[in-house]
Amino acid sequence: MSQYDYDVLVIGAGPGGYVAAIRAAQLGLKVACAESRETLGGTCLNVGCIPSKAMLHASEFYEAAAGGSMAEMGIEVKPKLDLGKMHAQRLDAVGGLTKGIEFLFKKNKVDWKKGRASFVDAHTVKVGDETVTAKNVIIATGSSVTPLPGVEVDNDKQVVVDSTGALELKAVPKKMVVIGGGVIGLELGSVWRRLGAEVTVVEFLDALLPGMDGDVRKEAAKIFKKQGMTLKLSTKVTGCTVKGKKATLTLESAAGGGSETLEADCVLVSIGRRPNTDGLGLENIGLELNQRGQIETGHDFRTKVDGVWAIGDVIPGPMLAHKAEDEGIACAENIAGQTGIVNHDVIPGVVYTWPEISGVGLTEEDAKARGAVKVGKFPMMANSRAKTNHEPDGFVKVIADAETDRVLGVWCIASVAGTMIAQAAQAMEFGATSEDIAYTCHAHPTHSEAIKEAAMGVTGKPIHM
Repeated sequence: MSQYDYDVLVIGAGPGGYVAAIRAAQLGLKVACAESRETLGGTCLNVGCIPSKAMLHASEFYEAAAGGSMAEMGIEVKPKLDLGKMHAQRLDAVGGLTKGIEFLFKKNKVDWKKGRASFVDAHTVKVGDETVTAKNVIIATGSSVTPLPGVEVDNDKQVVVDSTGALELKAVPKKMVVIGGGVIGLELGSVWRRLGAEVTVVEFLDALLPGMDGDVRKEAAKIFKKQGMTLKLSTKVTGCTVKGKKATLTLESAAGGGSETLEADCVLVSIGRRPNTDGLGLENIGLELNQRGQIETGHDFRTKVDGVWAIGDVIPGPMLAHKAEDEGIACAENIAGQTGIVNHDVIPGVVYTWPEISGVGLTEEDAKARGAVKVGKFPMMANSRAKTNHEPDGFVKVIADAETDRVLGVWCIASVAGTMIAQAAQAMEFGATSEDIAYTCHAHPTHSEAIKEAAMGVTGKPIHM
């Protein structure tokens, strides 16, 4: 009889944690998963990826009907916004998916331990009032919103909110200020702009979307300005006062200098996320954090403490649900004695605005820092499907090694860029050259033909440009 209650205990039931638990159970291990939230799925399914996409999708329909692309195609509509119903369909999507994970736990015999977890020792974890032992413990506690000093979030008042509060607004604000020009801020800012808010984005850096390719960042700014967003770049927020239902922000140049004020009915604080490690009792097992508050692991996701593993947002790398999922599968396989690997050089990222923005691999700037490159770029306005659909904004960019032609990075701005990037990621996973993509037959007419043309452009031979 085993000396432990479980072979594997996963702390956290977000995309990394629940996937790790299910995979470990599929491999014949006895598994439990500790989760304090009332529903499974973590931030992503409950208050992140999934509900935001439900609102993005619905608001796209509203804008299209309210004088957007539908009018261009001869369909005249005067829509009426029912915000309550829009929220209801969001909650319905979340409810269905979280219940689906609960079903999968039961199907795979994963025990859900309800409560907050903290280490007693490396193999003993207190979950609520229960104590559980496990041969292996996977930390998959995810991340939470990074606070901004001088700006206090109170989601209940719906004046200064974080990403969770921005999903729950009971009315469309007249003026909304988004602090942070990253993925989450631009997505949620886009939702409320489409529904009628005047949106101003305040970003400390001199360009939106830090970490993305330079051409993408420049083009994104042009697109969002054209859509009606006001962008205040190289600007920092130094304070915020709230009176009644109004907020007043104090701004100044990132380089220092004179200040100005900006009033808003709603302020969204969206400056990033930080790992959730507080209260885990890591000090009880001698596990220290790095300077960024993350848990360091080896390539197999082992920590320096024997029997303790970590995945997802609590370890270095992009804070993305699909990265956490892949790490969860690999970690479970490693625990089971198999070989689980994640290629962190090929992790796609997507911004679900309109158009979508996606990328995988190196930016042109990072690629050039490593050596000579060749670049092919193709505009979506020259793509037959995009033109037919009245979707001219954006481009595809392929970056290849100048000597070997191996693809180093692909960047897209297109209505379906999030779907298009999967082809690029798979090609790069197999070590494809730009020629491999260029000479692969693509269906016509499709948006993905732009990837083929951009790949052809690496060697200077696109057909439709």
